[in-house]
Amino acid sequence: MRILLSIVLTVLVLSSCQKKNHRVSSNEFVFAAWTGTNIADGEAEWQETLSKLSKAGITDLYVQAGRPKLEEIASYADSFDMDIHAWIWTLNRPGDSTAAQHPDWYSVNRNGDNSYDYRAYVNYYQWLSPFSEGARNHIKSNIDSIAQTKGIESVHLDYVRYVDVILGADLQPKYDIVQDQQFPEYDYGYHPNAREGFKELFGVDPVEMDHPELSTEWLQYRLNAVTSLVNELADIAHSHDKKITAAVFPFPEMSRQMVRQDWASWNLDIALPMLYQNFYRQNLEWIKFATEQGVREAHGRFDIISGLFVPSLTPGGLEIAIRRAKAGGAVGVSLFNAAALNPEHLRVIETLNNEWNTFADGEGEGAQAN
Repeated sequence: MRILLSIVLTVLVLSSCQKKNHRVSSNEFVFAAWTGTNIADGEAEWQETLSKLSKAGITDLYVQAGRPKLEEIASYADSFDMDIHAWIWTLNRPGDSTAAQHPDWYSVNRNGDNSYDYRAYVNYYQWLSPFSEGARNHIKSNIDSIAQTKGIESVHLDYVRYVDVILGADLQPKYDIVQDQQFPEYDYGYHPNAREGFKELFGVDPVEMDHPELSTEWLQYRLNAVTSLVNELADIAHSHDKKITAAVFPFPEMSRQMVRQDWASWNLDIALPMLYQNFYRQNLEWIKFATEQGVREAHGRFDIISGLFVPSLTPGGLEIAIRRAKAGGAVGVSLFNAAALNPEHLRVIETLNNEWNTFADGEGEGAQAN
């Protein structure tokens, strides 16, 4: 019932986020990257790697690691004025030994399959349900713990959505799937608590509808469950004086339809839409288009940093992609991933950083010229 009330009372007009990236506030265009811990080993190698990235102009790293490693990397990053963000898988929790003891915490598809047992697409898809009180408390505990990590700039949420009901056009052939409709095995959000709560509101169990996948009420109900969870996580992060950031699907309407993710309604500090154009068989102009949609729906409440997929981009393509993101209103770009950046990619970043950020703070000869 508490979850139902939280979903029903999700605020439609949300307060402006108070925390701002200090680089954004100084009008500096941000160059960031996602990374694991495999890019360096030991202090000397980390110092060398961070120095190389910093020299090119990268100021923010979204790092997937545990608290001790994050604190270690953050201590190295201080020397380069680089911000470290704690990248955490939120609702998709493969190998989570605590969650595995509670099968009722997991998301359920329209066929009634539990995500712990039925792994849609890939074996590491084990999704918790935002309708399970136990799952929500577990996730909030995870975020509370990671938010206490010393030296990090933000808690960075990933996989904060449902299973992909529709894959990108370029991904479907890899799984030998043609998704010309919303198939029940990929249509998630049918946790018993969700069905019960929806029936209390509207008098019908979603599984008894002829086409529940076409119901706008049922879609919005599921969207609200994730939104209310994210906003609670934002409160937790902010209580520890950390920002809340999130890797999200390309633009809000696309996200709502493909993965039941209404990120435009979240209380974020920064959204990082993953504009991996090759996944959707799109050209580089699409990056500007997708960025514009997110900027428009954010209404200035939070900043947009456009995510770019480096393996699909030549150095020349990377430059075009970054310029299209900036033209669309992004305050920066984040690159997936740091390990894929070759020397030519880094030179492109350095060139653009020098072009846009040399006098970002109003200092230097250029700012004083008449």
